[in-house]
Amino acid sequence: MTDARREHPHRFPSEERLRTDREFREVVRKGGRVTTPHYTVYRDALGGRRRQVGVSAGKRVGGAVTRNRVKRLVREFYRLHKGVFPEGTRTAIVVRQAPEGAALATVCAELLPALLRRWGGNGGSLPCGHGRSSSAF
Repeated sequence: MTDARREHPHRFPSEERLRTDREFREVVRKGGRVTTPHYTVYRDALGGRRRQVGVSAGKRVGGAVTRNRVKRLVREFYRLHKGVFPEGTRTAIVVRQAPEGAALATVCAELLPALLRRWGGNGGSLPCGHGRSSSAF
């Protein structure tokens, strides 16, 4: 682990992202699924020590501002709760509908229990929101 990663454990580096459409579609096709009112999460086993996560929000979610805001919130959820996304897995999170009053606390309250119920794992060391204002996004 490099010094930069130790200093910033809640980063979302490029090697942890699903980068191509092909990777994303493969996870959706092969992976297990959990559905919530606003999200569908797919996960498959990658093997090894890497974990990869991708976030997608189609046009039915809303305009560009809404889609980008929800994706930022989901990525922040991932950064704070990496324990729910074990190494050796690939996870694709599809936003189906923007949650009302999109805030980190609402994203966390919906996704965290569903992911823990379906796949178990460590919920992460920080609570939802951990004092950060979602209005900063």
